[in-house]
Amino acid sequence: MKPAIIVVSSLVARGSVGARASQFVLERLGFPVWLVPTVTLAWHPGHGRSTRIVPDPGAFATLVEDLARSPHLGEVGAVLTGYFGHPEQVEAAAFLVAAARAANPDARFFCDPVIGDHYGLFQPPGIAEAVRDRLIPHADMAKPNRHELAWLTGRELHDEADTIAAARALGPREVVVTSSFAGEGAIGNLVVTPDEVRRAEHPLQPSAPHGTGDLLSALYLAARVGGGSVDDALRRAVGTTVEMIDLAIELGTDELPLAAGQAIIAAG
Repeated sequence: MKPAIIVVSSLVARGSVGARASQFVLERLGFPVWLVPTVTLAWHPGHGRSTRIVPDPGAFATLVEDLARSPHLGEVGAVLTGYFGHPEQVEAAAFLVAAARAANPDARFFCDPVIGDHYGLFQPPGIAEAVRDRLIPHADMAKPNRHELAWLTGRELHDEADTIAAARALGPREVVVTSSFAGEGAIGNLVVTPDEVRRAEHPLQPSAPHGTGDLLSALYLAARVGGGSVDDALRRAVGTTVEMIDLAIELGTDELPLAAGQAIIAAG
């Protein structure tokens, strides 16, 4: 039986972003998921304003403490964090990571910052700073996009060499950088470790649906926890993500077609 994975991220009623995407992908690949919602939304903010329900920080911390005391915590093989709704949730997530590692020393921590894009930060500074200071230093793997990497490291990134140097300065031994530099009409993805760099490019799709970052994170983590190499995990994660984008465009949907594309996910 595969290990369980704790997912700490946002939850939407409609769509396939945040924890909706992560949970579906991981469970479709055979990993039990412990879901910890950080904020509940009607849909992705990119589709317009909607109700935003953020748990009381004290209640959220109490729920996390319950999980940390669970007699089943040793089942957990990884923790994946994504979008947060309050700075205090970040501290609770760090506590949960530490508890999971205490119960299973082999448990890995994958931090997807989800704090910004090419327009700048879309999270409040308090959340972004908490992710930078309380989670990134403890992560085994992190997946910033190029713009998040620049903010997290305080560096200007002008080319791939700058990106690689920043990734190695970030802290985690394994850094997946999305939206990296690539050729004309393409998007680059890198995995940077202290000893190697792996690359995967794919065509730029301006009409890509929301949730591709969450999809790629879950696919990459599943491959690594499942024993795949860095190169294999990057190839499978990027390849499957591109196939899902193509399917969304073919179907004319503004969301990742997880149900329709589950055979693609399983085959990846």
